Amino acid sequence: MALLLRTHFELARTSLKERRGRTFLTCLGIAIGVASIILILSLMGSINSLIKTQVDAIGGNLIVVRPNDSKDEINDIVTELTSSNHFNKSNLSLNDVESIEKLNADKNLEAEYPVIAAAPLAISTNTLIGERTVESGNVLGTTEELKDIIGLNLKSGTFIKNGTLKSAVIGRDLSLKLFGTMEPIGKTFTLLGEKFIVVGILSESNSPINFNNVNFDDTIIVNINQLAILDNNLQIQQINVKVASEDKTPATAAKIDEILSVSKRGEKNYTVAYGDQITHPAGSLFDIVSGMLTLVAGISLIVGGIGVMNIMLVSVAERTHEIGVRKAVGASNMNIFLQFLFESLILCILGGIGGLALGYICAFLVSIITPFSPFISIDICLSALYIALIVGTIFGLYPAIKASRRNPIDSLKSI
Repeated sequence: MALLLRTHFELARTSLKERRGRTFLTCLGIAIGVASIILILSLMGSINSLIKTQVDAIGGNLIVVRPNDSKDEINDIVTELTSSNHFNKSNLSLNDVESIEKLNADKNLEAEYPVIAAAPLAISTNTLIGERTVESGNVLGTTEELKDIIGLNLKSGTFIKNGTLKSAVIGRDLSLKLFGTMEPIGKTFTLLGEKFIVVGILSESNSPINFNNVNFDDTIIVNINQLAILDNNLQIQQINVKVASEDKTPATAAKIDEILSVSKRGEKNYTVAYGDQITHPAGSLFDIVSGMLTLVAGISLIVGGIGVMNIMLVSVAERTHEIGVRKAVGASNMNIFLQFLFESLILCILGGIGGLALGYICAFLVSIITPFSPFISIDICLSALYIALIVGTIFGLYPAIKASRRNPIDSLKSI
């Protein structure tokens, strides 16, 4: 049996080598489709790995509360795709933050629910007027607890305080846009008619994608109470909660869920996540985009598969005499079927290998202009082989069946 399969393989390889130009173009069609899927899988893996690394660096004692961002209607999906705010109907409030902090008001590390701190995140887009004007500046309203909860580092200066001083901490990129310098401490800017003073500069993060959904390099941070007075439409997109010990995180998360359920009168319009459950808050957006891109890649694969089937049908027509001779000397229908199916599989496997290489080359090129380093895993590599085998089998069946059913007498007459 092994010898028979090897013979089929050698016959298929010889046939494809004789038609190298046609073989290359057919493999290229498969390679493009496979490369598209590999690129998508690599980028999604990179995003998930990036966020997991950020969460792991903070520790397993982080709980994140967010509005429920499920999208049930196509209009909601379109809104999410076209909006920078992925939670347009947040029902979280500062009262919820206070309720969570009251779980451990005295900050007892040995308490049943040892909440150390809780910090809300409310993102607003407004015009900022400093030495220059930024029309759509990202403003994050939060409290001073955020710095310690997520480990924000300051390049210089101090973080905002929960007092009356209208202070702000600014990221590097926004500082350049607003003041034309990366040393803006002591400078003032106007936000919604009020003057704020810059008291600190954030260290460069280079992580526009993170579980907070905040590009800290291009954001200015102010006190949420002061921002809420100026912006009546301000909504809390997230509450970060730090727990004293990792082993008590699940119980604390369950208690927070219970408290919020009571305050929301049983309406489950929020999510409480911790550990591996924490992902990018716009996770549904990534699912939608990756799904759309996968659909496009799937169509490309179908087109490539049709190309394989077309080439194989042409090959069957060209090699009618060969089929007749092989049958005349004893080859069975199964032998002919396997020969042509092997050719189809070899075409697609070569395309799959080429697509794997092309996909990762594209991923490396993308990593040059984005913070997403290529994510390489054995599962992604094997998926290229699986896809190639499936496409080769599906689109190679009909030509192989057609070849195997050729009448040997008619085939020999076709000389």
